Amino acid sequence: MPPRSGKHEHNGVLDDISKAIIEQLQQDGRRAYGTIGKAVGLSEAAVRQRVQKLIDSGVIQIVAVTDPTEVGFARQAMIGIRATGDLEPISDALAEMEEVDYVVITAGSFDLIAEVVCESDEHLLEVLSKRVRAIPGVTSTESFVYLRLRKQTYSWGVR
Repeated sequence: MPPRSGKHEHNGVLDDISKAIIEQLQQDGRRAYGTIGKAVGLSEAAVRQRVQKLIDSGVIQIVAVTDPTEVGFARQAMIGIRATGDLEPISDALAEMEEVDYVVITAGSFDLIAEVVCESDEHLLEVLSKRVRAIPGVTSTESFVYLRLRKQTYSWGVR
C-alpha cells in the first residue's frame, strides 16, 4: 500500500489533505511545514513532499503579492482584446510579454483579457501600440487603467 502522502491527486481532483495544505498556505505562504503538518495530520516531511508535488504540477505557486504602484510600476491596466482566428497563439504571445502578469481567454465582448504592469503612461502606450496590437489576429483593444488598487486577494477556499 503506497504511503498516505504519496497520492494527492486522482484524475486531477485533489484529496482533502492537499486541499487542507493549500488552505493553510493561502492564509500564510510562509507557514512552517511542521505547523501545517500538525493542522492536517501529516509529518513535516510528508507536507514538504506534498507541497513540492503541488508546485511541480502547477496546482499552486508561492509568491509575494505586491501593490505594483509601491514597487516602481506607476501604471497598471487591464486590456480587453478582440481577435480573429485561433486564440491560443495570441494568448501565448501575450503571456511571453514581461509586462503581462495575467492572461485569460474569455467568453463575452472580449476574446482575451490581459493585465499589464508598466512603469509609466509612455511605457503602457508602447506595450499597447507596438506590441499587443502588433500580434497577428488582434483586431482591437480597450484599456482599463487602474487608478487605485482597493482589493487584491488570493485567499479563496478549495472545493
